[in-house]
Amino acid sequence: MPKNLVIVESPAKAKTIEKFLGEDYKVMSSFGHIRDLKKKNFGVDLETFQPEYEIPADKTKVVSDLRAQAKKVDTVWLASDEDREGEAISWHLAEVLKLDPARAKRIVFHEITKPAILSAIENPRNIDHNLVDAQQARRVLDRLVGFKLSPVLWRKVKPNLSAGRVQSVAVRLIVEREREIENFQSEMVYRVVANFVLPQSQEGEGATVLLRAELNKAFKTEAEAKAFLESCKNAEFTVESVVKRPTKRTPAPPFTTSTLQQEASRKLGFPVATTMRVAQSLYEAGWITYMRTDSMNLSQLCLNSCGPVIKNLMGEEYHHRHTYHTQAKGAQEAHEAIRPTDMSREKIDGTPQEKRLYSLIWKRTIASQMADAKLEKTVITITVGGREEVFQATGEVLLFDGFLKVYRESRDVENENENDEALLPPLSEGDVLGYADISARQRYSRQPMRYTEASLVHKMEELGIGRPSTYAPTISTIQQRKYVEKGDREGFLRTCDVLTLAQGKISASQVEERVGAEKGKLLPTDTGTVVNNFLTNNFPEILDYNFTANVEKDFDHVAEGKKEWTSLIQQFYGDFSPSVDRAMEERTELRVGEREIGIDPESGKPVKVRIGKFGPMVQIGVAGEEEKPRFATLPANLSMNSITLEEALELFRLPRKLGEYEGEMIEANTGRFGPYVRHAGKFVSIPKGEDPLEISLERAIELIQDKRDSEEKSHLKSFDEEPEMEVRTGRYGPYIVYKGKNYRIPKNKATNAADLTLEECRKIVETPVKSKKK
Repeated sequence: MPKNLVIVESPAKAKTIEKFLGEDYKVMSSFGHIRDLKKKNFGVDLETFQPEYEIPADKTKVVSDLRAQAKKVDTVWLASDEDREGEAISWHLAEVLKLDPARAKRIVFHEITKPAILSAIENPRNIDHNLVDAQQARRVLDRLVGFKLSPVLWRKVKPNLSAGRVQSVAVRLIVEREREIENFQSEMVYRVVANFVLPQSQEGEGATVLLRAELNKAFKTEAEAKAFLESCKNAEFTVESVVKRPTKRTPAPPFTTSTLQQEASRKLGFPVATTMRVAQSLYEAGWITYMRTDSMNLSQLCLNSCGPVIKNLMGEEYHHRHTYHTQAKGAQEAHEAIRPTDMSREKIDGTPQEKRLYSLIWKRTIASQMADAKLEKTVITITVGGREEVFQATGEVLLFDGFLKVYRESRDVENENENDEALLPPLSEGDVLGYADISARQRYSRQPMRYTEASLVHKMEELGIGRPSTYAPTISTIQQRKYVEKGDREGFLRTCDVLTLAQGKISASQVEERVGAEKGKLLPTDTGTVVNNFLTNNFPEILDYNFTANVEKDFDHVAEGKKEWTSLIQQFYGDFSPSVDRAMEERTELRVGEREIGIDPESGKPVKVRIGKFGPMVQIGVAGEEEKPRFATLPANLSMNSITLEEALELFRLPRKLGEYEGEMIEANTGRFGPYVRHAGKFVSIPKGEDPLEISLERAIELIQDKRDSEEKSHLKSFDEEPEMEVRTGRYGPYIVYKGKNYRIPKNKATNAADLTLEECRKIVETPVKSKKK
């Protein structure tokens, strides 16, 4: 019988650790936290601000099993993660299992490898109650904010909304960026670019070599640009200087949680939540170090092992040892940067996502210990006879690739004028050049870029909002709550004027460019905008960026043992609670977010947009009058902020009667889940991009028939003696439907699902397949 019990948070982690320990050790999982704040009455004593915990129903068996095993062993090893959340999990385990401090030991490690686990067991410590208090402070403060603000939103905006200390500030960032874009006034200038012809003697008889150079000044008007081109007709263009200077690029530091999320988003297209899920599985399998960290440090073990790998793969000249220091304010996690546990392992076995993310981490870590890239930058300056302005051509030549051989860091916005590694033709001071053409083109200043998940993480880190463990859940939450959505903007076509000087003549032309096109950006919904505006107006201190960042600093001080956490909560609550009461009691003529956009010409009643029970809507009339108001759901392509009276009235053409089919009327309409057609009591969604106000009877019949065909194909088998039992197939494969519930079919029977007997189906229903724990 094992003499030791090791408790970790996840089954995958337990499975990996069990490989490294002998028969004297049993490894079990707590499946995360085993208790949480009570759901009723805040779960916090509002006098003392002490948390009130309970064991959730789904954890009672886990706790029972852990208690039983803990009684059988001599020593219990609490091996949850080495951060505040992990420390709190160990503390809760010690409290709930009533562990004797003499036989309960806390161990920590930042990688799941045999040496790390054995070293941890040789060096146990006590539970760090300062870290536990910091976690409790965050949990209690966030519970008070959420449980106090959310009911205000239910009354003032709509039911089932939520607010949170970090999530609401993240929404504010996105809403304010959208406001910047709406208020943005683009400035126009004419930028001048020339293609110069080099002397033929440089490249041989008959050769033509062009040098592209840009003028160092932009003109505000067409007249100024045209005047400049006129002056260039007979001007002499002379090479004033050719300046070459060596330069270098240094590798980026190894990954922290924030930079990993950003790079995985840009390079691999992973949402932040996906990155953290995949990184968690890599960590639990022992492939990488702990993935929640804001440290850029690497251990001596890692530094010593990178050198031989680099020298073996690329040569000694590619190795250069770098040390990095954490820059993030309030960095508190005592970990390394995210790195592979074995630097000689370039590839791993795993899912495609795991392989790609591991490769990214390996390359970034190896590159951080490689030599700088050496380049030569050349700047050629060309004068224009009789003018002060000069043309400049810039280019770079890569002399030694260094770390670029392995890894090149990406950016959110690529500079359209970058011309990296462009080789410029050889020129000397005093060379006289002719021109092939010189063009002045309208250019417009760019509007601010909407946030991607990656750039939002970067901004939150920059402002000190949240910590490594909060970025992913925060970004997921604001999308799940429908405050923010990830979407595309097609932009619009803009015509730009171009003046071109060629062969001594100036001609005018126009080109089209697409402006404002964006993909995968975070966009505020109408609900998100209304909630943000209400919260910033009524609770400016909670939505203030500095408040959120300062709270994080206070938590750091608690973790360091410099502050007592309940006094922080008491001070906050004393100011916060009265402001909640004021907001709840305030009466206004209009509902929050409600806006009158005009008068309906037919009824003479006011037309308003507001947030209704199921989201944004248009209302004609006033509640309480003899004639009830009429309502229309606002479609996704229209915004409460910009909808016109004409667009709003158009929505009341719905539902549209399209005509009869099979003796039943077909109607087109829109609802909480989008536009649809209704026929014989059944609903069929109208595909994205098609308008219920324009859809034809023929197209509606086509959609109805397509759905029937799809449903027909999904029916694999039914039973006369059991009409409520049916075998179907869907998006995720075959399954059984019985009395309105779905049941998974085991893999070994899924291939021949259509041949299942009634008895086999009954057996599957009676003993359903258990989902795998993640």
